[in-house]
Amino acid sequence: MDAERAALIAKRKEISRSKSSVHDELHNFRSWLRWMCVDQSTGWTFCLSWLVFIIFTFVIPLLSHFYLACSNCDNRHARPYDSHVQLSLSTIATLSFVCLSQFVRIYGLRRFLFFDKLCDESETVRRGYTEQFNSSLKILFIFVAPCFTAEAAYKIWWYSSGATAIPFLINAAVSDALACTFELASWLYRTVVFFLVCILFRLICLLQILRLQDFAQVFHVDSDVESVLKEHLRIRRHLRIISHRYRVFILWVLILVTVSQFTSLLDTTRSRADLSIFKTGELALASVSLLTGVMILLRSATRITHKAQGVTCLAAKWHVCATIESFDPPDADTETPPTGANGNQVFQRDASLSDNDDVGSEDELDITKLIPAYAYSTLSFQKRQALGLQCSL
Repeated sequence: MDAERAALIAKRKEISRSKSSVHDELHNFRSWLRWMCVDQSTGWTFCLSWLVFIIFTFVIPLLSHFYLACSNCDNRHARPYDSHVQLSLSTIATLSFVCLSQFVRIYGLRRFLFFDKLCDESETVRRGYTEQFNSSLKILFIFVAPCFTAEAAYKIWWYSSGATAIPFLINAAVSDALACTFELASWLYRTVVFFLVCILFRLICLLQILRLQDFAQVFHVDSDVESVLKEHLRIRRHLRIISHRYRVFILWVLILVTVSQFTSLLDTTRSRADLSIFKTGELALASVSLLTGVMILLRSATRITHKAQGVTCLAAKWHVCATIESFDPPDADTETPPTGANGNQVFQRDASLSDNDDVGSEDELDITKLIPAYAYSTLSFQKRQALGLQCSL
């Protein structure tokens, strides 16, 4: 009876953690999404989100390109590559906004960010993931702020130097100020939406990296093979979920960015191209923004792949060390163990390896100089082999 009651209490705790609340871990993040008008939790915010998206992604860039461009100004204020900039940012923002809307609508924010699964993780993983989540928005603005500062300086110079005057308002200064503000808001909105999806992918990958690091500790203690295999299967399942959710987004990002950079390269390297910092500055900023987002995606995917390979190498090394040691068990009648035998270490460190060797490029899970401390495995060869093969798949 007590066991059933304890199981019921644990289940209630798990459900209460998964349930959304205004004071949960995502409260500040939800507020930020509402402020950015990308929250679609209610019908009103859904309509507002799509309205803001259409205005900042399509309406303002079209007005800027066809009605605000200076057609009779001097050579420095001409914008021959404005179509490349507007089309690149709008297409990538459309892809990011649609994918983000689908993620939140289908899975929900907590489930999409795996916060509903944190109750099953260790305290180390929960604390590390929460810290990474709290710093994710700071990382987002670290990437966006430099490019936005340069874009704002260019737009302010372009409007303040008298490049254009909007005819439908009486005061030209007010017209230019409003147009400059709307253009900067459109640029910031499209860039932030794209970086937001990239940062969320990085955050989810960091969670799996923390789980892999925590999972690697089982090879240093006497663990039950069944529980270890279940945990590894659960990690693999989450990796497949991440791949399934993000593969379309990553594929289309690579296609769109490649096409954008290729067309920009062809347009700027033609023989009649007139290049200057005033004309190609916006194009360079857009290219830097898009390529930075691609690098975030690729680096996150590479890190999680590298960490999984490190766990595979650690499992193989653990299996080899335990197997070799099983053929030469310590003599129970020997009062003094032979030199080099250690109950907590399979092999002594190789004397040919110098302490000054460079190991900075090696993963902490796969350092060849270090031997696992787990020496005398009580597991059978078949169980160790099954665990090693499972980790290598």
